[in-house]
Amino acid sequence: MDNISPSELEVAKLIVETLNLEDTSAEEIESQAPLFRDGLGLDSIDALELSLGIKQQYGIQLKADDENITEIFSSLASLTRFIQDNR
Repeated sequence: MDNISPSELEVAKLIVETLNLEDTSAEEIESQAPLFRDGLGLDSIDALELSLGIKQQYGIQLKADDENITEIFSSLASLTRFIQDNR
């Protein structure tokens, strides 16, 4: 398990709370691990719910047709970086 920054932990907590991941704690989400498929195992419905949670928490609108959406959601680190850059 890699060490995650305080801001990554904040986003990880948002992921766990928004998606009701009962078997996963925020501290268990690795910074560089994929959020979808092999990593955390999220799917497109989770992405929609997470986008809504990010909008509610940070006021940042994520659009499905954004050309960088796959990169933004690729890992906890990239999602945290996107949120920080757009706050």
